[in-house]
This record gives sequence, structure tokens and C-alpha cells, in this order.
Amino acid sequence: MPTKSLHISTADGQADAFAAFPDGGGRHPGVLMYADGFGVRLVLRQMAQELAGHGYYVLVPNLFYRHGPAPVIELPEHIAEEARPQVMAQLMPLIEAHTAERVLRDADAYLRFLTTQPEAGPGPVAVTGYCIGGLLAVRTAAAHPGQVAAVAAFHGPVGADGPDLLSKLTAEVHFGHAEGDLTPEALGELNQALDAAGVGYTSEIYPGTTHGFTMSDTDAFNPAALQRHWDRLLSLLDRTLGNG
Repeated sequence: MPTKSLHISTADGQADAFAAFPDGGGRHPGVLMYADGFGVRLVLRQMAQELAGHGYYVLVPNLFYRHGPAPVIELPEHIAEEARPQVMAQLMPLIEAHTAERVLRDADAYLRFLTTQPEAGPGPVAVTGYCIGGLLAVRTAAAHPGQVAAVAAFHGPVGADGPDLLSKLTAEVHFGHAEGDLTPEALGELNQALDAAGVGYTSEIYPGTTHGFTMSDTDAFNPAALQRHWDRLLSLLDRTLGNG
């Protein structure tokens, strides 16, 4: 699977990024993939390559490029539960500095870059994200209604900005929530906001999961839930990007 290390010019500098795409030439529907709070690392590269193997050009930017190239902090090979507090203590200042304004400035640059790559089609595109990246995916889709046809978020705080953000969505949506992140009551409120937005969506709690269930380098990893994630994501992309 061909891959590239890239640099994307943004309003605030140069973002390092990773891309994966199918072999054999041609142009492929673009997918912008936002990492979780731990950032771009081996497991994200593997997931991008897995998705690219289904016929997509997948771009994974370093969200925290203002603080240095990925990995911005030194991460253990396996992020065990007991290591999380120390790791998150280093990452939280970076996450908190990544304001909504920064997110949208970067998203403009990422989408512009994505659709001008020789291996990527001109659009429409999809955006997917994990953990905090799920919220970034929703913000990006809401800000680019004419360009983003699908948005997927997994174990992400997608309702953090309130129903006003969701009301701006025009993309088809899939939200895969961790059982430990969302009560059934909170899920009902979120889904009511999606109903009000008038978008096509699926929004469900993945059974038996905790926050971070897609990430194989953490203790939260759930193989069955990861497969469910792939089933839902690929079905969404095939429908909306015409790559079935």
C-alpha cells in the first residue's frame, strides 16, 4: 500500500501529515482522518492503510503540529491504563490550545490540500475521527457542507458544542459511541438533535466498550467493536462517495 509523508501549508505554519492510498494509479475518493488525542502513531498509520485498501485516499494530519512533528510527545508502545494519567498530563495543554478557531483554520487547509493531491479525487470527501478527533470531524463537516458528504466519529465527544453545531450538518453521519462515554438518555438527546438537523444518520452505543475501543495500542481496545467500526464506516463511505 503506497504511503507518503507530507507537509501541509496552513495559516499558522506547516503541518506534517501521513497519507495512504491504493496502488495502481488513478484518483480515489478522499478521506480526512483525525487522530485521537494521542496523535499520529503506528496504529493510526495502520488504520489509514486499512482504509486505503478499500479504495480511498486517506490523509492523517498531525493535529498538534504547532508544538512539533508527530509524535509530539514520547508515547509507550502500548498505552496501558496506568500510563494514561502521565500521558494525558502532557497532552491536555496541547488539546486545550487547539481551539475551535484553530480547528477550522486547519480544516480549510487540510481539505484544500486533500483535493489537490494527484492520487485523490476532487470531491466530495468524507471526514472521520477518533476521540477528540471525532469532534474535530463534526466541526469540519459542519463548516464545509458543500464539500463533506459523510462524517463518522468513534468514541468522540461529538455533542460537546451543543445542538447548534449539529444543526449545520448536511453530510450523512455515523456516530459510534463507547458504552462508558454515553448514557442511553444522552444518546437520545443527541439523536434528537440529529433528527432536527434533518440528516441521514446512525448513532449507536457499541456494546461492551470503553472510551478508545478502536485503538489497538491501548487497554480499551475491543476487536469486535473495531470490526463493527469498519463495517459501519465502509458502508457509509461506499454510499456517499460512490466507491462501492
